[in-house]
Amino acid sequence: MSYSDYGDNDPIYGDDLADEDRESRPRLMLMGLRRSGKSSIQRVVFHKMSPTETLFLESTSKINKDNIHSFIDFQVWDFPGQMDFFDPTFDTTAIFGEVGALVFVIDSQDDYNEALGRLHSTVVAAYRVNPNITFEVFIHKVDGLSEDYKIDTQRDIQQTTTDELADAGLENVQLAFYLTSIYDHSIFEAFSKVIQKLIPQLPTLENLLNILCANSGIEKAFLFDVISKIYIATDSSPVDSQSYEICSDMIDVIIDISSIYGRVAIGGRTQGYIEDQQESRDDWVERHDDHGVYEGSNGGGNSHAQTAVSSSSRAGSLDNQPVQSSDNHEAFSVIKMGNGTVLYLRE
Repeated sequence: MSYSDYGDNDPIYGDDLADEDRESRPRLMLMGLRRSGKSSIQRVVFHKMSPTETLFLESTSKINKDNIHSFIDFQVWDFPGQMDFFDPTFDTTAIFGEVGALVFVIDSQDDYNEALGRLHSTVVAAYRVNPNITFEVFIHKVDGLSEDYKIDTQRDIQQTTTDELADAGLENVQLAFYLTSIYDHSIFEAFSKVIQKLIPQLPTLENLLNILCANSGIEKAFLFDVISKIYIATDSSPVDSQSYEICSDMIDVIIDISSIYGRVAIGGRTQGYIEDQQESRDDWVERHDDHGVYEGSNGGGNSHAQTAVSSSSRAGSLDNQPVQSSDNHEAFSVIKMGNGTVLYLRE
């Protein structure tokens, strides 16, 4: 297969790299065998595609590059599973030289021996070019597996990979393993942890969230990116998956309700509001700020759990009367749940 088969707009030769690809923005690379779920992951996380719609996606035949403009700007490269980047015609330095994180996707419901072989060769090649790459392994499609089988599969993949790298003299290479599925929040949690490793300001953000919790009685705080529902940072207390899931679901609720009320001035319904009702949710996301930021928490210092979420997007209040300024810099929402938990979103 020749280079032209992957598309003229997807240069991977050192001399042919486009100027935008030479920028210092972090690059995240998705790799794995064909039909492992790479493109489905990309579409669900970064393009808001419904998981059921991914069943109709065709197999990737060329390198797909996404420039993600969000809380941080980064690139996502989706590599075709059949691509042999060890071919001498490919410049591995151009491929791996500027990669921040390499995510290798393994289909847990298939025979993964071939995938483990490809993972080993990929890590060895990438590490020799760029030792600073963070290697992430998504053990994917675990939604159809029992809890015991998930654990056994992860243990087997992790042990086999570690042993092979040690035999190759790369025992210092650290790989992180995640159990993921596009049908629940696990894929967003995994990407959150991957993206956090690419943010040099992470310690500062974590410290600020610690200060917020200490001075407000909030039990748990998340700094969310509204576009992808990835949490950019959280305070130093352990992350409870249920807390993350409920805050993530709150973002969905805010987006849905804001598509109706988000641009209405107090006391009046403008033509913009009427037009907005005809727009889809995806259109709403694209119209709003690329740097949406949410802070979520669940649990407070008293008997009632308390959660705060803030947004730089145009999310309005959940009250009957929309509450927001014309430029939405003070947008906020509060949801009180039946168990006493309060979710608070703040820009």
